[in-house]
Amino acid sequence: MNLLLATVLLALGFALASGQVSLPNLLLGTLVGALSLLIVRRGLGKPGYLGRALRILRLAGLFARELLLSALRVAVLVCRPDMQKRLRPAIVHYPLNTDRDIEIALLANLITLTPGTLSIDVTADKRFLVIHALEMGDAAAFRRDIAEGFERLVMEACR
Repeated sequence: MNLLLATVLLALGFALASGQVSLPNLLLGTLVGALSLLIVRRGLGKPGYLGRALRILRLAGLFARELLLSALRVAVLVCRPDMQKRLRPAIVHYPLNTDRDIEIALLANLITLTPGTLSIDVTADKRFLVIHALEMGDAAAFRRDIAEGFERLVMEACR
């Protein structure tokens, strides 16, 4: 059963058992139900939706950080008078560690939303994501940053 649905059902059961279906009782029932399911899920050895919510928050935090840092890098780059001499655009084939469509789509969108990078294509066999970078230093470091950052957290958040 879906854990969110189970939490809602436990909250309703709690409110009905208390004899008063009110917002405070529903909130308390949600809290008690979520904690109960968390305890049960830990005993079974499977992560619950609280763990997934934390992984999604970590991904959102990484994205916010990368968004800010890359926006600053691009702003500094384009404001320089010698911008054309300093630009080193490149197209990189990034080897994907996942073949799940949702994870590839999320990774591609996060890369595209980050200033200075653009996801161009995914190969037909889903082995590579083709990325355009406005300013490329070390391609191996670029690939490693994606693998250890966005891709790892995307896979953790989706699984």
